[in-house]
Amino acid sequence: MATKSVLGDSKQVERAVSLIQLGARLQVLESETDLSYERLLRLYKEVAGRSPSKGQLPFSTEWFLTWQPNIHASLFQNIYEYLTKVSALEDIDAIMKAYKLYTEQIAACGVEPLLSITRAWRLVKFIDNNMLSMTRCSKCGGHFVSEAYENSRHYECGLCTPPARAGKGATNGGILLH
Repeated sequence: MATKSVLGDSKQVERAVSLIQLGARLQVLESETDLSYERLLRLYKEVAGRSPSKGQLPFSTEWFLTWQPNIHASLFQNIYEYLTKVSALEDIDAIMKAYKLYTEQIAACGVEPLLSITRAWRLVKFIDNNMLSMTRCSKCGGHFVSEAYENSRHYECGLCTPPARAGKGATNGGILLH
């Protein structure tokens, strides 16, 4: 029987704390650490100062394909893919680092992030399982989150071809640009 490493346990707790501080849901912690549910629950309450949110995680791929969320998701995913290519980070550590960089970039633009750490984690899982993919825009050449088998030959991103109501005021039924 393998003995538990104190150092390994410490790394798991540190990872869980970082995820909680980023706002991750309990299900993400359970999936990405080896800590028990009871221990994660106690840790969550101690770090966040409240009980974790209840309910299921968002499961639809559709959210990532709508106009503004797609731009945010695509920015995050491009950062994540870059980090995984140039570093030896474990997947969850790359997700956390990419999420921090995403939120820094969004804040620098004076915009509120639309993507939560839980949605970012889910996005990576969707792409890993071929439920979504990254497709190159035929106009600008950027890579954007898209349907799994999108034809890249004719694909145009939401920045090159925004929806008709984009930028119109919310009072007129449009989507607010930040």
